[in-house]
Amino acid sequence: MSNNKSPTQNFVPIRDIKNGVVILKNGQMNTILLASSINFALKSLDEQTAILKQFQSFLNTLDFSLQVYVQSRRLDIEPYLEQLRARETVQDNDMMRIQLREYINFVGTFVKEVDVMTKNFFVVIPYNPISINLKSNFSNLLGGNSTTTHSDEKFAEYHIQLEQRVSVVEQGLNRLGVKTVKLQNDELVELFYHIFNPSENSSAATDNN
Repeated sequence: MSNNKSPTQNFVPIRDIKNGVVILKNGQMNTILLASSINFALKSLDEQTAILKQFQSFLNTLDFSLQVYVQSRRLDIEPYLEQLRARETVQDNDMMRIQLREYINFVGTFVKEVDVMTKNFFVVIPYNPISINLKSNFSNLLGGNSTTTHSDEKFAEYHIQLEQRVSVVEQGLNRLGVKTVKLQNDELVELFYHIFNPSENSSAATDNN
């Protein structure tokens, strides 16, 4: 029985990250936006209705698909506690020092008993310049891992098309009160590193919608 195993890289669909664009092995190009959240529950009923209608209108204007990725992580409170401990050592007032120590103990105990989570919201905007044919369809359905490359000239051309989609999404979300920031190369590498190496970041949990 053969003991050959495919390298882990074969299971990662990403071929390259270039100019803030994630290039998949099948040639698809993706831009990822970090989006702010809206505290929907604190809005009045009329405001909630208006937001939902605006969001529906925004979706109806799109002629391409979107993916929303929600990443949940347990908040690392230790750096904050270290700052408080440093202040405690230089505090002259005994009463303030006692209160600060009690506060540090309270926060430390609280985060041990309750999972304090932070959420990040990402919007994935795709552009696939490759013509879909019967062969590629069957390849995708069967889990094919064919690689498609773009020349620099073609990449620049496709990048313009992708940026047009990004602009539409940014403007649509901005009208909803959602601010967006485009992830650059280093931020994309960090994002996907945590996605593909969850065991190295046990404090992270993710939801994919």
